[in-house]
Amino acid sequence: MTVQSDRPLIDRFLEMLAAEAGAAANTLAAYRSDLSLASAAVDGGLASADEAVLRRLADGWSSLARATVARKAAALRRFYAFLQDEGHRADDPGAALPRPGTARLLPKALSHADVDRLFAALTERLAVAHPSANDLRLSALIELLYGSGLRATELVSLPRNAIRPDRPYMIVRGKGDRERLVPLSDRARAAVAAWRDHVPPEKTYLFPSGAKHLTRIRLYQLVKVLAAEAGVPPDRVSPHVLRHAFATHLLAGGADLRALQTMLGHADIATTEIYTHVDASRLVELVNRDHPLVDLDLRRP
Repeated sequence: MTVQSDRPLIDRFLEMLAAEAGAAANTLAAYRSDLSLASAAVDGGLASADEAVLRRLADGWSSLARATVARKAAALRRFYAFLQDEGHRADDPGAALPRPGTARLLPKALSHADVDRLFAALTERLAVAHPSANDLRLSALIELLYGSGLRATELVSLPRNAIRPDRPYMIVRGKGDRERLVPLSDRARAAVAAWRDHVPPEKTYLFPSGAKHLTRIRLYQLVKVLAAEAGVPPDRVSPHVLRHAFATHLLAGGADLRALQTMLGHADIATTEIYTHVDASRLVELVNRDHPLVDLDLRRP
């Protein structure tokens, strides 16, 4: 349980992150969890902990994944910098925390054949006189995941009228509350139009559920079920993997990296560059066809 004296400081820290840094809701939730767990694990709370205490705390993270350790340490470092800036501490003990770095893992990739199987299974569901509302909803969800590369949170929280039949794009509010323009295929617009007929006009969200919207967990479950039906191993498919497929398949088709960065909503081009690994075969073909030395080789006797 969070130490009582830490709770208001954590609240003010998170308010600062939201207001000044534009931190996303998921980031704030992760930081709150990390700070609350650390507060409960430290005698006397975080506000008074010194470097020795933080080293002992970090020793308990030895069994955790490197990315998890990096996130926990980052949350605590930012918290202590905040305490010092606000005059709650004269020092900053955050230097005692580890900096493991995170290995940038290559995203899981689906082949075109895998995606074709997913859409074939979806088409089979819809190939009846009167498709169910659930199947129409699934069609809209999958078309937007693969056709527009939306994040799961962006997708499930789309407003009811975010997509208009006369516009081949929509405006999405993503991480850090940043807005971006996202292209829409004709297929996606048609799928959304068919589904929206089943959404009551008084609902706020395009994919409502109860008083709010479809959860990311439920979206995850729906995608797994479709993968199983399509004969694609469910452990290889998720909403985020479909976003990866959108990116990798666009790059393989010749999309510009900067354009892709904009569509995905990446603040840093380095994040988008992770997708270039799938394009190796096209790059080899490009070099073999267009490099100046190719002509030189042809001129040799």
